[in-house]
Amino acid sequence: MPLTLSILDKTGVERARAEGPSEVVLVADLDYAPGDTILLTGAQPGSHLMLALDQGMAPALVYFVGPELRYPVPFGDDRIPYPPGLFRDARHRLWVREARAAEVGQRRNLALNPWDAASVSGVFPHGTANVETRGEAVFAARNALDGEAANHDHGVWPFTSWGINQDPEAALTLDFGREVVLDEIGLRLRADFPHDAWWQAASLVFSDGSEVTLDLKKTAETQYFALPPHKVTWLRLERLIKADDPSPFPALTQIEAWGV
Repeated sequence: MPLTLSILDKTGVERARAEGPSEVVLVADLDYAPGDTILLTGAQPGSHLMLALDQGMAPALVYFVGPELRYPVPFGDDRIPYPPGLFRDARHRLWVREARAAEVGQRRNLALNPWDAASVSGVFPHGTANVETRGEAVFAARNALDGEAANHDHGVWPFTSWGINQDPEAALTLDFGREVVLDEIGLRLRADFPHDAWWQAASLVFSDGSEVTLDLKKTAETQYFALPPHKVTWLRLERLIKADDPSPFPALTQIEAWGV
């Protein structure tokens, strides 16, 4: 079954389509409209794909469980976390191919997925949270997976972050969709000081039942923590302990999960 990329309107009518045996490029001259959806079919469940649903953002290596990928084109406030030109040009280049074995097997950041979204299923890594500040897209869990390092401000792209709405019970779950082996975690806190506070400690809970406590510092740099190799399917960042700071606004810019 070939890889197929399609653009569907809000009623499901196909606006554009392309297919290929192991790689597909769709170039569509059209203006997206509210309700449009990008549809990927034909990929083998349990496979790895290089995914680029617009020319305005880098491809990402993702794990596909299927049976299909439906990606609603964002509009309105949902566009705020994305680069300004994303999905806005009159010509769109979408590209998907099967990943090569060398790409899949290398040690890499297994949390990276700029194409993650709350409404997207079947593709991993995937981030979810029990709370996001005011339910706004610019503070959604997926922002901690998008690879954007800018953390000296907050609000519109590229200053995206996971915001916890001042909730001490906030937790972020990172689901890998299959078993992976992790050996290092990186946390990049939002550092819009003095607007922001920071966490002095956080806990990681893993699907294998193990836990680890991380001691954090007030810094704009990514803080890395080596781990004994953990064979897991998900991890959860929780028990976030705010430092003694007047600001009530700690937030997370990125989480990295290094392994194979």
